[in-house]
Amino acid sequence: MKKLALALSVLATISSPAMAEGNAEAGKTKAIVCSACHGVDGNSMIDMYPKLAGQHSTYLEKQLHDFRSAAQTGGKEGRMDPIMGGMSVALSDQDIADLAAFYASQENKDIEVKDIPELGAQLYKTGDSARGITACIACHGPEGKGTELAGFPAINSQHANYIKIQLNKFHDTNRNNDLNGMMQDVAKKLNAADIEALSKYISSLN
Repeated sequence: MKKLALALSVLATISSPAMAEGNAEAGKTKAIVCSACHGVDGNSMIDMYPKLAGQHSTYLEKQLHDFRSAAQTGGKEGRMDPIMGGMSVALSDQDIADLAAFYASQENKDIEVKDIPELGAQLYKTGDSARGITACIACHGPEGKGTELAGFPAINSQHANYIKIQLNKFHDTNRNNDLNGMMQDVAKKLNAADIEALSKYISSLN
């Protein structure tokens, strides 16, 4: 919880006027090249790629900036990904803002998830104090919609497989662009069964 409080205090000092103002209509045109993986409207049909529709624009901007930074620094900064690095390296700040505005304006479509383990709901809602696992609801909210101001992404109706991939990356510290290492702290305490259960439960949040 100390890391959560620190993260919120850091976010409060960030100056939003420095960010480019996005144009959703311009972003729609620029997103054509993204549609192969993320779908025309941001609702990806391929479960290893994230659904972007309805995601907070500030979060989308951060991820694109991080992908671009990693590509430009050889992975020393940002979020390393061979596909997204190549896609983002030539994007301008305005391109990023426009793309984020477009995807944020789209409707996130629900996903039908079957056989959701009870463990998923338990970990999401209450965590596991014995293992020091913070409840996901603390940052992502009861419906998984996150908080744009605090930088916590919407995760509801996301592909379970994509969530599983990202939790494993945080667990193994292969992804480390989370604010103040909060996701790494949580994920490293999760076992394979926890991650499987959480991924399905989160995906079922409509």
